[in-house]
Amino acid sequence: MSGGASVGGDVVTSGTVPGRADEGTVGEGTADDRFAARLAGRPSAETLVRRLVQAEDGHLVATLSQVVESGTLPAAAALVVAARRRYVTGTGKSLAFATLLATDLAVSCSHVHLIDDATVPALDVLAEVTSSDVLVAYSFRRYRRETAALATAFAAAGGCLVAITDSADAPLAAKAAVTVVVDTGSASFVDSPTAVVAVSHILATLVGASAKGARRRIAARDRLATDLGLYLAGDAHPGPTSED
Repeated sequence: MSGGASVGGDVVTSGTVPGRADEGTVGEGTADDRFAARLAGRPSAETLVRRLVQAEDGHLVATLSQVVESGTLPAAAALVVAARRRYVTGTGKSLAFATLLATDLAVSCSHVHLIDDATVPALDVLAEVTSSDVLVAYSFRRYRRETAALATAFAAAGGCLVAITDSADAPLAAKAAVTVVVDTGSASFVDSPTAVVAVSHILATLVGASAKGARRRIAARDRLATDLGLYLAGDAHPGPTSED
């Protein structure tokens, strides 16, 4: 990141490491602490826009460079492609990331399931886990207990865990076959989703490029969408896309 690195989603500058939420460090712990530290003085909208754009641009470039160097995204994609059943999960804000990935994976792969405890309960999944199943789990500070418990139980049952998280020392990393580390540093009082969404998009694209029968599946979905009249007439979006 320009002007600093990121640890656990917090911006690090001048060689200092901010405390995580579980350490109770004032100014970097809760969203309220970060609001007071980063938005003190009520900066103008123009100043805040410039600050946010600079931060988002910096940490996105840093994260994408890091994942390219680490090789974790191709490794994660290979595990997803090879799996018989593909599960995706996240809790709280991370459920949005999980939903996005599951939606995109379902375009090119079969047997993609979002574990949300509404349509697909975690208990049902854990009762049937085999070594040919993979779970992609999103977990960012402050790490939710539900996600950690599910991921731990899934790995213990013999399933393969892919963790998308904000630190190599995050709770899920210890159980994961592959850990994709994403910078969530932000000039805002909330951690940034920008790099998480970008990494999810790249992962789904890599899986689609390698999944057996992906092109046939995409073509079939397009035909069905047309037959069922799912989209507004005159939609000229180029190429196949996942549902809105």
